[in-house]
Order: sequence, then C-alpha cells, then structure tokens
Amino acid sequence: MKHILLITAALFLFGLSSCFYDKADLIYPQQTTCDTATVTYSGTVAPILTSNCNGCHGGTAGAGAGIKLDTYPAVMTYVTNGRLINSMLHNGKASAMPKGGSKLDACTINKLNAWITKGATNN
Repeated sequence: MKHILLITAALFLFGLSSCFYDKADLIYPQQTTCDTATVTYSGTVAPILTSNCNGCHGGTAGAGAGIKLDTYPAVMTYVTNGRLINSMLHNGKASAMPKGGSKLDACTINKLNAWITKGATNN
C-alpha cells in the first residue's frame, strides 16, 4: 500500500511538473523598436507622407485645403510653421490629420519628429 501511494505521489508530481500553460507572448512580449536614428527625407518621411497624406495633399489628387505635401519644398513650408507635426500630434495647434481618421502610430510620429529635430534635411 505504501508503495502504491508513493508511486501515485511521484506520478502526480511528475504530471504536475510537465504541465506548462503559460502564454509566452504575455510573459515575454515582443519588443518592438522604433528606429529614429536613421531617418531621412527620401527613405522615411516621403514614404510616410505618400501613404498617409498624399491621397488628399499631393500628386494627382490635388491640394486638399490648398496644402500639398508631395515635394520637399512644399513639406518644408509646413515643417517651418509647425503645422506638419502639430496636425499629426492632434494637439489642437493645427487641424488634426488625417482628417476623419485616427492619429498615426507613435513610431511614425516619432520618426517625423526626429527628422524635424535633426534639421529636416533633404536627404
């Protein structure tokens, strides 16, 4: 009887130690990084503006509200007066963009802000 009890206890402990129900993605969340060190106009900023802004503010779509953002000189007008970043921050200092849409993700805004902070060069 003692042996059966001992074997049962050992099997129970062995079975308990083999159960692993943790959710790895909750315990070890994926670390996402936002590279703001290598931001350039041509490689980072222009593609962001093309995919998020130029549907209304560039190309053949025209200039929504008279604003075009499809060339570097045009973009610099709104960088200089602060309207580009403020519109994306939705902080009330400029019309929130994209109009009727949600605020761009933090990484995208951080990239634009890093480019502006570093001098907004045409690189």
